[in-house]
Amino acid sequence: MKPPKPALRPTPKRPAVMTGAVIPTLGWPPDEDRVEAIFARLAAVMPDPKTELTFSSPYTLVVAVALSAQATDVAVNKATDKLFKVADTPVKMLALGEEGLVPYIASIGLYRNKAKNVIALSRIVLEQHGGEVPLNRADLQGLPGVGRKTASVVLNELGIEAAIAVDTHVFRVSHRLGLANAATPDKVEAQLFRVVPEGWLPKAHHWLILHGRYTCTARKPKCSACLISDLCPSRPDLVAMGEAV
Repeated sequence: MKPPKPALRPTPKRPAVMTGAVIPTLGWPPDEDRVEAIFARLAAVMPDPKTELTFSSPYTLVVAVALSAQATDVAVNKATDKLFKVADTPVKMLALGEEGLVPYIASIGLYRNKAKNVIALSRIVLEQHGGEVPLNRADLQGLPGVGRKTASVVLNELGIEAAIAVDTHVFRVSHRLGLANAATPDKVEAQLFRVVPEGWLPKAHHWLILHGRYTCTARKPKCSACLISDLCPSRPDLVAMGEAV
């Protein structure tokens, strides 16, 4: 009689926004002076950070952000450069229609579903909001294809709300810097609002994204070129020694 096979342990699920980076588990909350120093340095080199998506109005911003899900800003800008020349208002987008929209965004992931959402949100904006994008969280999140993250990007970029949209970059950088240690984007967002000094909140979203996109990258972070490496508890030398800032 064969002995029973040992039960397999369930593999823990990783948050959907993770991108392969190894993120250490750090104590929380972080030291207030260290957090202040982190954002002061980021502000010194990026005093006025903005989204890298191209837009000319709240409507084109909403569309661009909705299209950017699981796509790079570069890919979205390449598509919208042509799209917004022919359809930069809800009326023009509805005239283009779903089938007319698809060729413009076919190079972007999930383009068919995104085309449906863009046409649907354009109709709601026109019929329920007089053609103007509603600039409050509840109505924004009521638009097809606009979730909490998209609404946060729009409200933050337009200076309406000091929101922090936790995408893959914000999630990764927040953990590496010890600003957060939660396992989901919503919980990381809540932690960031607790530890980021109020004066830095309006731009914290952009600083974390841009730092993650160009310096604190997922697979090969550029620690030697990082202006806050001495404030980072995840830098290789400290991790190797089992120490923290």
